[in-house]
Amino acid sequence: MGVFEELRERGLIAQLTDEEKIRELINAGKAVFYIGFDPTADSLHVGHFMALCLMKRLQEAGNRPIALVGGGTGMIGDPTGRTDMRRMMSVSEIDHNCERIREQMSRFIDFGEGKAVMANNADWLRNLNFMDFMREVGPNFSVNEMLRARCYVNRLEQGLSFLEFCYMPMQGYDFYMLFQKYGCNMQFGGDDQWSNMLAGTELIRKKLGEDAHAMTITLLTNKEGKKMGKTVNGAVWLDPEKTSPYEFYQYWRNVDDADVIKCLKLLTFLPLEEIRKMESFEGAELNRAKEILAFQLTELVHGEEEAKKAESAARELFSGGGSSENMPTVSLKDTDFREDGTIDILAVLVLSKLCSSRAEARRNVVQGGVSQDGERIEDIGRSYRREDFREGLIFRRGKKSFAKLLLEQG
Repeated sequence: MGVFEELRERGLIAQLTDEEKIRELINAGKAVFYIGFDPTADSLHVGHFMALCLMKRLQEAGNRPIALVGGGTGMIGDPTGRTDMRRMMSVSEIDHNCERIREQMSRFIDFGEGKAVMANNADWLRNLNFMDFMREVGPNFSVNEMLRARCYVNRLEQGLSFLEFCYMPMQGYDFYMLFQKYGCNMQFGGDDQWSNMLAGTELIRKKLGEDAHAMTITLLTNKEGKKMGKTVNGAVWLDPEKTSPYEFYQYWRNVDDADVIKCLKLLTFLPLEEIRKMESFEGAELNRAKEILAFQLTELVHGEEEAKKAESAARELFSGGGSSENMPTVSLKDTDFREDGTIDILAVLVLSKLCSSRAEARRNVVQGGVSQDGERIEDIGRSYRREDFREGLIFRRGKKSFAKLLLEQG
């Protein structure tokens, strides 16, 4: 089985422009492809994970990835799937986010000499003369066709700014520039990006002629990507400061039964033969498949040592005994306590990230889903003193979310 055929079987490919040529290039290790990442935050999250794994998979097969961070397009913001305009970020914020994203990508992609390229579209977009851009690119875009694109349809009813309307030509210009600068002949992206991506393919064809082979492939649908990247409490980040290795492990350990095999195929590097054997798993065997998924992905993002710690902590806690050594730990500062030296259970749940807000914490307590050191908490007004945390208290929300709170030392 070739690499392209494996991508098909793993369920990664949604639609593409030139299947024969794409198959030939990928299987021969001759694809020079790019995937774009907009710097909307200072960390990538699980929603980006599939793209990173794809880049790693294709690079290992000899293909050359280009990781493009959107230091230029990030100044506008992609309107795709939005009902309102994105928050305008400052240039310094965008640059900071781009740098952090670069660091995280390096864990997945080999950027050694001749291996992969890290590019930033700020290099050609920020200093672009508007009139020159309009004369060079504008004639190649039909407004009628653009207005039919999926990325604009929802916004037309709500109101689409001219700023966002320019996003498609700029994204198309990215592919055009990468084609000329690096010989980039292929682009990958989410299925919801199809219209934006085709714009780049068409721009290359119109500007450089029919012999300029530029191809487009889209991956999972936007719906699937968003589902993969969100939890009840928000996004699952790849930055350990935002989502601890234990929380990351637990996210994958708790995926729906129906999604386990899909995630194993899409995101892990386990052989398909091994994954196929798990398709008939039920009960305890299915839980074991979830543990394999969680360990594989935590190891990929945070390393083997952190993955082992997370796995050990989960097994110890769920067995009803054992040590809390590897459990997520939160240090309480003096400023976390009220003037009388106490802190209530709702604040504890929020500070420990077991709940995202006091309202959610209140609901969990009222519904009987919160316990402290094995004892169910039923009083939403329950308070603790500083000295209660000297040895540490263990809190649990639901069946599988734990945190240990200690008084900060020093």
